[in-house]
Amino acid sequence: MSKPLRADARRNRERVLEAAQDVFAAEGVGAPTEAVARRAGVGIGTVFRHFPTKEALLEAVLVERLRGLAEHARAAYAEPDAGAALFGFLEHVVAQSAAKNAFADALAGAGVDVSSVFGEVRAELLGAVEALVLRARDAGALRPDVGPVEVVAVLVGASHAARWAPEAARARTVAVVLDGLRAKR
Repeated sequence: MSKPLRADARRNRERVLEAAQDVFAAEGVGAPTEAVARRAGVGIGTVFRHFPTKEALLEAVLVERLRGLAEHARAAYAEPDAGAALFGFLEHVVAQSAAKNAFADALAGAGVDVSSVFGEVRAELLGAVEALVLRARDAGALRPDVGPVEVVAVLVGASHAARWAPEAARARTVAVVLDGLRAKR
């Protein structure tokens, strides 16, 4: 078991993660680790002390992104309109999917078992999504024959559709896919 980080080390780790998200979003996952260190205002040694390889850094960024999606889902659950909460969350996930997929592809290309990276954060995210789905279905905003498994499958499909649709048609394409989940009124 590893001992907890000192406060300054924890702050440095958080700064590196935040900088990595910014750098990778702006320059892609191929951006050099040195750019992350510069953006974080730390030396390259500090980056490698927390993340011994670039893959470890990419992994940590991906996990943080997924954790952020779980937080977003929990916050959406508190919205008064269950349907708007679910569909707003799904649109948000699709908008984030290109970056998430780039991280996952880079890790897979480096030989990392991406499914093992998700670990507990996957369960956290799926639990938050399930709560949104069941609430929207109970409110009559989601088709009654659709559950969390189908919503996640459609979400994956919508993310791929957004990836391949021309930019001008992306939002409309995603709307068409997600409309298949809506209850008939």
